[in-house]
Amino acid sequence: MDRLPFGVKRLDEMIDGGAPAGSVVLLSGEAGAGAREFMYTAAVMNGLARTDEDLFDLHYGTIHESTRLPDEVHYITFTSDRTQLHAEIETVMGEDIAATGLDPVNFCSLSRQFFHVSPVPRNWYAEETPDIKNLRKRHEEREGLLSALGTALSERAPGNLVIIDSLSDLVATLGENLEWSDVAYVVKGLQKAAHEWNAVILLHANRETLSPTRHGQLVDACTGTLQFSWESGGSTRDRTLVIKQFRGVLSKIEDEDIVQFETELGDAGFDISDVRKIR
Repeated sequence: MDRLPFGVKRLDEMIDGGAPAGSVVLLSGEAGAGAREFMYTAAVMNGLARTDEDLFDLHYGTIHESTRLPDEVHYITFTSDRTQLHAEIETVMGEDIAATGLDPVNFCSLSRQFFHVSPVPRNWYAEETPDIKNLRKRHEEREGLLSALGTALSERAPGNLVIIDSLSDLVATLGENLEWSDVAYVVKGLQKAAHEWNAVILLHANRETLSPTRHGQLVDACTGTLQFSWESGGSTRDRTLVIKQFRGVLSKIEDEDIVQFETELGDAGFDISDVRKIR
């Protein structure tokens, strides 16, 4: 079975190279605990492997023998633009690494569909060119947010790594035009489609925006869940990562009796530091 690298060196080494192709992986975390940094690192390091082999080798090394690089890397967002994303990622990791690694990443913004039913002024999120002005009303009424997401995934996912940022934005729009059941069905359908696409989909969600029931439904619908949280010890707070469940991966972790990873941020972004074992 093909595996695609997460781009997180020590984690990839421990699980035979990365995520099995066909996986939908939920990145569920408390705010600031590392889920977003993990997502950024996955995009940049997989991009860096395509653009600068020397820099990739320096900060990541050789990919596992059972691993293949994704054909392309796609980053789908509901609220951001590419410039905003670049600026935020450069605060997380080395500026040169971020710039070089993001160069081949394909950025797709669904902000037009996300914001067009809201009271947010249109000129905050979209340039109103004559062509857009003539077409936008007809197009936006026809294509809803989830439909636009489905179209973007169908076009971009096959054979590739796709990052979706973020389910929490969809949760914020629940109401008259979007129900939770719609979101849950899309995630379930995405798992089936990812297998057919031979792709890996990373799906970010802020744990604090979801009820326990909704979070459990997402966990059940995804192939794997990486849970990021803060842990207090003495006078310090540490970021930690737990692999909550992951078909085809968790057995590799359980063989070593590992239950929790401490994490760190460096020039190459997110990585695992020490491990804690069952006592």
